[in-house]
Amino acid sequence: MQRRSFLKKAGLGLAAGAVAAPAVVRAQSPNVSWRMTGSWPKSLETLYGGMEEISKRVADATGGKFVIKVFAAGEIVGGLQVLDAVQNGTVECGHTATYYNFGKDPTFALSCAVPFGMNSRGQNAWMYHGGGLELMREFYKEYNVMQFPAGNTGTQMGGWFRREINTVADLKGLKFRMGGYAGKVLTKLGVVPQMIAGGDIYPSLEKGTIDAAEWVGPYDDEKLGFYKVAKFYYYPGWWEAGPELDLLVNIKAWEALPKEYQAILDAACAAANISMMAKYDALNPPALKRLIANGVKLRPFSNEIMAACWKAANEVYEETRATNPKFKKVYDAMVKFRTDHVQWFSIAENRMDNFMSATERMSQRAPKKK
Repeated sequence: MQRRSFLKKAGLGLAAGAVAAPAVVRAQSPNVSWRMTGSWPKSLETLYGGMEEISKRVADATGGKFVIKVFAAGEIVGGLQVLDAVQNGTVECGHTATYYNFGKDPTFALSCAVPFGMNSRGQNAWMYHGGGLELMREFYKEYNVMQFPAGNTGTQMGGWFRREINTVADLKGLKFRMGGYAGKVLTKLGVVPQMIAGGDIYPSLEKGTIDAAEWVGPYDDEKLGFYKVAKFYYYPGWWEAGPELDLLVNIKAWEALPKEYQAILDAACAAANISMMAKYDALNPPALKRLIANGVKLRPFSNEIMAACWKAANEVYEETRATNPKFKKVYDAMVKFRTDHVQWFSIAENRMDNFMSATERMSQRAPKKK
C-alpha cells in the first residue's frame, strides 16, 4: 500500500511538472516589442487584417511577451517602401507584395506573382514543398531580410476600365495602374503602366490620370469604390494567378529572437496565409453579385488579348533570363514546377470545377417548378 501510494504521488508530481514546465519557460522568456509596417490601408481588412492576425497569434502564443505593433501604409513609410524599411532596420518586419520591388531586381516578383504564374495552391506547394522558399530566402539574404509566405488573394481580376477593351489595338496608349512584372509585359503591347499604391488608385482613376486600374478582386475593389468611376470589369488577372503576400523580417531582428519565438512567428505567418485565402473565397462571390447589381459590366479578356499577353510575357522572361542569373535560377525552377502543377490540376481540379460551373449555370437557367 505504501509503495502504491508513493508511486501515485510520484506520478502526480511528474504530471504537474510536465504541465508547469511551459509556464516556467514562458516566465523566463524575454519581452520583445516589434513594429510591422504594411503596404495596405486600414480600410482593407482582408490585407491589413492579415497583418493583425499575425500580430494577434504571436501575442496570444507568448502570453503577450512578444508584441508586434501594426502600422498601415503611410504611418511609418509609404506602401511601396516596406522592403527598404525592413532592410535598413527602421522596422523589424513588414507585410507587402514583393513585386513592388521589381525595379530593384525582377527576382523579387517570383515570391509574389509573375504573369501566367501558378494559382495560390501551386504557389504554396512550390514554396513549402518544391524548393521555392529556399531559393527565395537565399536571394533575400542579400537584402538583410528573411521572407515568410503570409497571405494570398487567389487569382485576381483583370481590373477596371473606363472603356471597353476588345482587341490588342485597344491597349495602345492605355494608362494602366499595374504592379510588378506585368507592367513590362504590357509595355510591349503599347500600354503605359503606372505604379500607384492602393490608397491613391481611386483619385487617379476618377481624375482621368489613368485609364484603367487593377487591384485585387470584387471584395476589396468594391470597398475602394472603383465601380463608381469605371464600369468595365475585366478578368482574369493573368499577371496574378496566385499572388503571395510576404512578411519580410530583418535578419538581425530575426536572429535575436528566442527559438521559441521564431517558431511562433513562422506558424503565425503560415496560419495567416491559409486564413486570408479562405476569407477571400468567402467574400468575393457576394461582392461580385453586388457590383453587377450596381451596373458593373463584367467582361473577359478576349482570346486574342490573352494570347498576345502570353507571347509578350515569354519574350520578357527570355530577355530577363539572359541578363539576370539570379532571376534565371529561381524562374527556371518555378517553371519546371509549374509545368507539373498545371498538368495535374487539368486532370482532377479543373475537370471538377468546370463540370460544377456548367451544372450551376444550367440549373440557374432552368425554369423553376411551381
